[in-house]
Amino acid sequence: MTPWLRRQPKLSLVVIVYNMAREAPRTLYSLSCDYQRGIDADDYEIIVVDNGSDQPLDATLFKTLRGQFFYHRREPGEASPARAINQGVAEARGELIGVSIDGARLCSPGLLSWALRAAEAFAQPVVATLNWHLGPKPQNVSIAEGYDQTVEDRLLESIRWPADGYALHSISALGGSSRRGYFCPLSESNVIFMRRALFTSLRGYDPAFTSPGGGLVNLDFYKRACEHPDSELVVLLGEGSFHQLHGGIITNAGERKQARRARFDAEYRQLRGSDFRPPQREAVFMGSSPPAALGTLAWSVEQAQAYHATARADTDAGRP
Repeated sequence: MTPWLRRQPKLSLVVIVYNMAREAPRTLYSLSCDYQRGIDADDYEIIVVDNGSDQPLDATLFKTLRGQFFYHRREPGEASPARAINQGVAEARGELIGVSIDGARLCSPGLLSWALRAAEAFAQPVVATLNWHLGPKPQNVSIAEGYDQTVEDRLLESIRWPADGYALHSISALGGSSRRGYFCPLSESNVIFMRRALFTSLRGYDPAFTSPGGGLVNLDFYKRACEHPDSELVVLLGEGSFHQLHGGIITNAGERKQARRARFDAEYRQLRGSDFRPPQREAVFMGSSPPAALGTLAWSVEQAQAYHATARADTDAGRP
């Protein structure tokens, strides 16, 4: 379609990729019109920002994807994706802005339509999603037990992905930042949505976070968004992102994970003057309950009951 005949999309999702020749095609397919449900092709666009990969994504990939996809490649040099995200948002045309900081994350089929519904229901929503890892356990654990990309490929074949995107729930484990499920405070949202005005008010992602992968830049942005006085935290039920195994900074760091996290924590303290603590913002919930996600819903209820029981005990004992 001629560019000036394109209708302005309601939603723009910025997806950051870096050396993801295996993972990105699946992720982008999961954001295509053939996979996403309840949303028209003209209602959204996907802006892919390559943060200096050794090789660009295959150009033929974008010819196979149904929907509005745009690819921007940055020159190598910056280990943090913060500026890449902000560039992508600057290119975006939608009033509702989404960010997926890690292009290795497959998305669930109702993710985009539910994000739009949240934007219709709330004046200033921060739409958050849970994060899963493909495989039996969080990947920083499972790779030490033999999990690899070959095993992952077989797992995806076993559920006939992408025929039913919700079946990803059946072959995945909650990631660390979402480990207590839907109803306890999250540390971050790996796919997050908000109005452009709020993103601008927050000044986007902070490029002062210069660690590889951005360090805690995503956690920092989520916390600042949740703590904005005008925002409303909306957590999507039944939807989320599912991390494919790749050469990520924290997820797959093995024995180096603790040392890297210590450096990330130190950078956060230097920039913010205190240790990171998840925002304690009460959330409202929207979404659906696909059968494959019911196990996570049940687990989340149990975790929330235990979390609040501990909080009450701490209060009764006078602990902060």
